[in-house]
Amino acid sequence: MTAATYPREASTQLRHLELRDVRLFAEARLDVVPDATTVLIGPNGSGKTTLLEAIAYLGSQRSFRTSARETMVRSGQDRAIVRAELEREVRPVLVESELPVRGGARTLVNHQVVHGRAELADAVPVTVFSPDDLGLVQGPPVRRRTLLDAALRLLDHRAAADLDAMDRVLHQRAALLRQAGGRLTPEVASTLDVWDERLVRYGQAVSYARSALVADARSRVEADYAALAGADGDGPVVTMSYVAGWEGELGDALAASRRDDLRRALSTVGPQRDEVVLSIQGREARTRASQGEQRSLALALRLGLHQLVTERRGGAPLLLLDDVFSELDPDRGRALVRHLPPGQALLTTATVLPEGIEVGAVVDVRTAGCSA
Repeated sequence: MTAATYPREASTQLRHLELRDVRLFAEARLDVVPDATTVLIGPNGSGKTTLLEAIAYLGSQRSFRTSARETMVRSGQDRAIVRAELEREVRPVLVESELPVRGGARTLVNHQVVHGRAELADAVPVTVFSPDDLGLVQGPPVRRRTLLDAALRLLDHRAAADLDAMDRVLHQRAALLRQAGGRLTPEVASTLDVWDERLVRYGQAVSYARSALVADARSRVEADYAALAGADGDGPVVTMSYVAGWEGELGDALAASRRDDLRRALSTVGPQRDEVVLSIQGREARTRASQGEQRSLALALRLGLHQLVTERRGGAPLLLLDDVFSELDPDRGRALVRHLPPGQALLTTATVLPEGIEVGAVVDVRTAGCSA
């Protein structure tokens, strides 16, 4: 992937956010300062993180707090509504999501139903920093793949479409393997041939795009880690490499694993097994780095990709920082602030903010038109 494959987009600004029956909020409205930092304050449990979660959901159809979407719906209600008014240059953008407790969610952009996450990422481009980001280093490979995929949806329309198609194929293939009950009948074999051909087409493209993104981001992540951790010395302190979830040709690997896939009722090879291997001074970061090193690396991963997206799109995504500074020592907090690209940001905090943050507004979620 080269810089030419990335679309350049106008900067998008969030103006207003409205919630109905989202977690503890019966109703809420938040007015956001453009091209500045809005700080959300309030005691624990007052809903600061919920506001960031709702914004992030509009751009991804996923919560950064849970995989169970229905938990975002206020207790006793059958659905939640999230609505945002944004502006791209001088053009208004309206994004509305309906999250039912049962059944599929629905999101509209300017009153048109959205069927893929790529369009949402374009309408509400976001980068999220949260205390749970330590899992980007400590956690399973899916955490690192999800990080790359979120950036790809902002950077490459073709890759975003391939990701959506790949996810559908993997879902259908998994359903077939479960239904087969371990038996390779002619009908099962024929249908697997169809899904495998599509998985090769989309999966190889996704894996290539992820690998290219890692290559593009590597130097930024290395530099950001050095700045955040105060590291110096010769050569890169951090290394990151991309490892595909199969060996050789994907079609051959799928054919070789077919009987094992049937026996285990899951897909054992493919892009859903890709991994990003991280090391710090030659030590595997996931198992042999200190927690301080892991936290600096997690921040560097987020920050490096955010910087890359900002450069390639021509404008920074909306930055959401959920109580990040409470997890950082003062030096790391100040270093993170120095390396954030300018743009619109919302942050929650229960501590004193580091020096260098230019605050456009401070909003107490208990009194800013937010009612529980």
